[in-house]
Amino acid sequence: MLVPLVFLLGLHNGFHSSGYIYEQRSTPSSQKGLERYDRHDEKQSEGEKSSHVQDLITKFEPTLPKDVLDSYARGDKNGTVSRGASDEKHKGVKAPPNPVPQPPPAFNNPKVDRIEQVAHPKTNSPDENGKSCELTYGSYCLWQQEHKEVMKDAMVKKLKDQLFVARAYYPSIAKLPAQDKLSRQLKQNIQELEHVLSESSTDADLPPLVETKSENMEIAIAKAKSVPVVCDNVDKKLRQIYDLTEDEAEFHMKQSAFLYRLNVQTMPKSFHCLALKLTVEYFKSSHNEEEADSEKFEDSSLHHYVIFSNNVLAASVVINSTVTHAKVSRNQVFHVLSDGQNYYAMKLWFRRNNYREAAVQVLNVEHLEMDSLKDNPLQLSLPEEFRVSFRSYDNPSMGQFRTEYVSIFSHSHYLLPDIFSKLKKVVVLDDDIVIQQDLSALWNLDMGEKVNGAVQFCSVRLGQLKSYLGEKSFGQNSCAWMSGLNVIDLVRWRELGLTKTYKRLIKELSAQKGSTATAAWPASLLTFENKIYPLNESWVQSGLGHAYKIDSNSIKTAPVLHYNGKMKPWLDLGIPNYKSYWKKFLNKEDQLLSECNVNS
Repeated sequence: MLVPLVFLLGLHNGFHSSGYIYEQRSTPSSQKGLERYDRHDEKQSEGEKSSHVQDLITKFEPTLPKDVLDSYARGDKNGTVSRGASDEKHKGVKAPPNPVPQPPPAFNNPKVDRIEQVAHPKTNSPDENGKSCELTYGSYCLWQQEHKEVMKDAMVKKLKDQLFVARAYYPSIAKLPAQDKLSRQLKQNIQELEHVLSESSTDADLPPLVETKSENMEIAIAKAKSVPVVCDNVDKKLRQIYDLTEDEAEFHMKQSAFLYRLNVQTMPKSFHCLALKLTVEYFKSSHNEEEADSEKFEDSSLHHYVIFSNNVLAASVVINSTVTHAKVSRNQVFHVLSDGQNYYAMKLWFRRNNYREAAVQVLNVEHLEMDSLKDNPLQLSLPEEFRVSFRSYDNPSMGQFRTEYVSIFSHSHYLLPDIFSKLKKVVVLDDDIVIQQDLSALWNLDMGEKVNGAVQFCSVRLGQLKSYLGEKSFGQNSCAWMSGLNVIDLVRWRELGLTKTYKRLIKELSAQKGSTATAAWPASLLTFENKIYPLNESWVQSGLGHAYKIDSNSIKTAPVLHYNGKMKPWLDLGIPNYKSYWKKFLNKEDQLLSECNVNS
């Protein structure tokens, strides 16, 4: 009997205590009902409203609990009506036409009027369910609506939280003989969630019945919380789990870094398969060792491109993309320099595949015969990539560090004048680039006294790299330069003896730094200081191997795309948005690609 009375009197939400505002989210239909009620209510006098409540209290006073009457009597303190309201009988008030939930009547009390005005403001910010966030502007509710984000992998996070709590309670529950059944239940649920999380890291990986497992765990945790246990034990276990979690996170971080490094430095299994099948196929079939286009390989009037690579498909993509966009392909000659392990695979691949009218020569650097290599046989070295951090050049006083990936020539590059002794000019291409426009304009460049036509990387200046370059003299404002696309004047190179300069710098810097590998990059930068012909920076769009937010229009319009960085397009770790520009130049019709499951 008391429940209807409470709703009739509005005690459940109408009589506000001091300092409390009831927040109610009403549906559109209920709001409409409220409007009709308000219009009807305006016709009543203030005395009638107060008299109606007083009349009800008088009728039901014998059955009301004492605390309800006392609460009503203290209405002047709580912001409700006072006991001294009018005793007049309510003179017939018609009920609202629709049986919808009604708000409590506005009593003749200034404080109540003020609270009601705050509790039900007008708002124009509906949430996703169509309900209004009935709070004043600037509240947390409105802020939450504006900045709401969908939690990723919410179920996985929930399972981990449940597992964390269950592990904390289990030792204490297991020590209680009377809770043997609950102990077994907790242990079973813990094992089930551990198994699920060992195979799933995202919600998409979770098994179909995972919600049932979560509900079972929730029930077990609720039971465990209801059992009286020593709080110190639970607290101690929680701290132990927390410490173990920190150690585990540190371990996984180190393991992740190691596996990442291993992944980016290791050739994919499918690429190994392709190289092995090509090598076996090469020796199984007979070949004429005499090259069909051998006369082109030493013709200095043609356009010669040099690629250092041990990756069959990467070198193929560079050649295919260059030839595809060439206006004239018959004057193009490509020299692919590889190591002994991949030499025969390269040979067979470029015999099996045609690149319009261009000629392709494959060389094994380990078998090159040159006077300078009699005592030290050459080993293939690919372009070096360095990840450097330094203070910002624009605002060095701010103390902010920037990180850039810079690629540079390797030891093998400094044998170009000797390897191609009959050529005057070559264009060196790294195997992690894609050509999107005709490159014939590069052969018409007048570089004057310069040797290396390269894109300068002026966001990195030599003055910022003093710790890398040592005490050698150099221009503080000289820009670094990038390999990837380089026009080399071999005649000028030979005149200046840059190969000897590089070897001398390597020897001196190695003594300072204690490592030849560490000395390679600064030696390369210093060898070509003041000998770089700056190509227009629009020639190359770099950073596709490490930067995620490169503008798509810049990528589409750039003549050359350079995937410098660790995330090469043929790796699983490659940035997905950039892979398509590389993939479209693969010869996917070759049967060996499908046999080795090359899906790059």
